[in-house]
Amino acid sequence: MKRFFGASKTPQGPTLDEATKRLDGSMGSIDDKIRKMDQEIAVYREQMKKCRQGTPAYNGIKNKAVRVLQQKKMYERQREQLMTQQFNMEQTKFVTQNMQDTITTVAAMKQGAKAMKQQFKHLDIDDIDNLQDDMQDMVDFSNEVQESLSRAYQTPDTLDESALEEELMSMDDELDMESTPSYLLAPSAPTSEPSLDEYGLPEPSAQHAVH
Repeated sequence: MKRFFGASKTPQGPTLDEATKRLDGSMGSIDDKIRKMDQEIAVYREQMKKCRQGTPAYNGIKNKAVRVLQQKKMYERQREQLMTQQFNMEQTKFVTQNMQDTITTVAAMKQGAKAMKQQFKHLDIDDIDNLQDDMQDMVDFSNEVQESLSRAYQTPDTLDESALEEELMSMDDELDMESTPSYLLAPSAPTSEPSLDEYGLPEPSAQHAVH
């Protein structure tokens, strides 16, 4: 029989998004009806204000307003039920999406762990330790080379240190004399005594030289 008529297929239910859209449409339709009923009730209230209470006209308008108000309450209860259903749908959608994200995260972590295992196969801790030792040996050798190159040479035995010190001191004296201005140098002291006249007083030229 299946060969002729084919196998029966189980109808697939609506998705969460489709169900949510249907609920939104239903609540929108109910909101329109409630809005129209509010307008109708407002018209009846205005008419009741123009009639005297207790009259047949007043009672007739009041009965119409009450029936519309009853229908409005019914639609409001339906809207509350739809809002509850929509909330449940949103919660279900959130949980479903959260579970899907969790599955995706776990799959990605598994893939990452697999890749790490493949990479670790190319690493050997002993090789890394040996490489570190080789690097340290090269650094030590470089330091020894630099220390050897910076070593000072000894002074030849033919040079006398005392003679070098005397030459250095004399160079300092010469440098001081060359760098000192002539007007700062002290005047030289007279080498001969002043000549005296017949009265025993210094001659004018000699006295002037003394002053």
